[in-house]
Amino acid sequence: MIRPEGMWSRAQAWAIYGACLIVFLALGFYGAGLYADRLSLVDLEGQARDDANLKVALLRAVLERPRSLPLLLSEDQQVLDALTERTPQAVQRLNEKLERLVTGTSASVLYVTDVSGRAIASSNWREPLSFVGVDYSFRDYFSKAMAFGTAEHFALGSISKRPGLYISRRVGAEQGALGVVVVKTEFDQLETDWREATRSAFVTDANGVVLISSIPSWRFMTLSRLAPEQLASIRESLQFGDAPLRPLPINHVEPAGDEVFLVRSVFPGDIPAQYLHLAVPVPSTVWSLNYLVPTEPTLGSAEREMRLITLAVQVPVAAFFALLLWRRQASLARMAKARSDRLELERRVEERTRDLSQARDRLEAEMTGHRATEARLQVVQQELVQANRLAILGQVAAGVAHEINQPLATIRAYAENAQVFLQRQQTAPVSENLGAIARLTERIGTITDELKAFARKGRTAPEPVLLREVIEGAVVLLRSRFAGRLEALVIHQPPADLAVRGNRIRLEQVLINLFQNALEALENRSDARVEVSAAVSGSEVVISVRDNGPGIAEEIRPHLFAPFNTSKDKGLGLGLVISKDIIGDYGGRLEVESDTLGTCFTIHLPKAEP
Repeated sequence: MIRPEGMWSRAQAWAIYGACLIVFLALGFYGAGLYADRLSLVDLEGQARDDANLKVALLRAVLERPRSLPLLLSEDQQVLDALTERTPQAVQRLNEKLERLVTGTSASVLYVTDVSGRAIASSNWREPLSFVGVDYSFRDYFSKAMAFGTAEHFALGSISKRPGLYISRRVGAEQGALGVVVVKTEFDQLETDWREATRSAFVTDANGVVLISSIPSWRFMTLSRLAPEQLASIRESLQFGDAPLRPLPINHVEPAGDEVFLVRSVFPGDIPAQYLHLAVPVPSTVWSLNYLVPTEPTLGSAEREMRLITLAVQVPVAAFFALLLWRRQASLARMAKARSDRLELERRVEERTRDLSQARDRLEAEMTGHRATEARLQVVQQELVQANRLAILGQVAAGVAHEINQPLATIRAYAENAQVFLQRQQTAPVSENLGAIARLTERIGTITDELKAFARKGRTAPEPVLLREVIEGAVVLLRSRFAGRLEALVIHQPPADLAVRGNRIRLEQVLINLFQNALEALENRSDARVEVSAAVSGSEVVISVRDNGPGIAEEIRPHLFAPFNTSKDKGLGLGLVISKDIIGDYGGRLEVESDTLGTCFTIHLPKAEP
């Protein structure tokens, strides 16, 4: 057959087609790999950020638990006695109390220093390496607590040689400071939990020094080389002892997002590999949680999946152009050869169809793997919910100081009165005051028992409580604090046999919060009046506390029952939150109405038979 001038032979045409197909496939595979890498990095960053946020939540839960101890101990009478009297008996009682507190909390050690920085009492007073008598004036947590009232400082123990976070609080006012209360907490269990995970995590401070790490050999290494002045300052403070402070074996490759980098690192006993480095700030601290996620497994899987999809698209396209080429060549061939060429094309189409079917099967297998990954993600989300529940415990612990402040103030008033009666040699009132103090300390113990019950996901079982006794108990606790102002409290006593379902101590706490808020709102008013009344409505008892104060500000009302929302300079914003929870525990509800003429809180509780 004579070929027209300028026409390619069949071999030449197929050779050109093959070259174009190879280039087409190569470009498709290369582009698919780049696209898969970018898309996978975005997905990997999202998953890593979720995991890192979970670890931050767990770290915050660990940090919040010991923070309330210095606050409570700075106002404890035994601490004040030991710092002021300095008698062996007072110091010994404080040693034993600190020892008991450490046993019942997650703290590593508790100790108290005088104004010179020398420890006078410690929870480890029995141990050979006791802190008693050691001078800690060179520590930042001592100097900052003396200057500013509170401080937090992570350092290597000068005696124990164990790292931990030191939380301190000054005892007394700045001008009349008596000493400092210090609690040290360690993170051994947290590091153990992180080591059991498959991905590495570590916490750094503002200087980039590693404080907590799932890799023990990385502790006290740095994200980057420290400046000479930084290094000299840290060495002088003995914050990390004689740790070398060498840079971590992490080399940055390229940025991959906000606070996200691709790095190459060498873990102990491993070969260099590429990781996604994510840094997340830890709220309420100057720390950052760093999270390293290996990229090679995820990127390799994504590249294979994307290339399979690309292949599934390229094969029909290649078959289509092959068909066009075959038709062009068949039109130049003999009619007898045309049938043979068509059969050959059909055979090739069948082969490609079979390849597509196999590719589809592989895609279905990959989809099954994705569903399993989604199931694992749901488990992680459930763990995050549990971590949030643990963080709430930190808020409840902060509320203990608010709840026991009232009985503590009453105890102090009774104690001062007892001193006056002793000076007058009037023993009968002294005995009555000491009995009241004993009952109030028992009440404080009941309040702390409620905190333990909350940690165990439990509540005090409701029982019939006489409402008149609850109201009278609340007034007794407020009498010392609002001496001379309780005439504004007008109580319409309920019937002696009227009872509600609940617990007397917890209901007294609710009424104390409401009475106290009302009396504080009426401070310096000549016409101050707080009316308290109770009435039966069906199966409920309705208790009203109404004042003629200025009312609640409009910007506070929508968030009145939210934690830490308060208009008081020294308030914690937990009283109404706790009160509403207590009423809800017993099947009731707490409502509020407020305008410029005053505020009315209404409590609805189930009625009970006395």
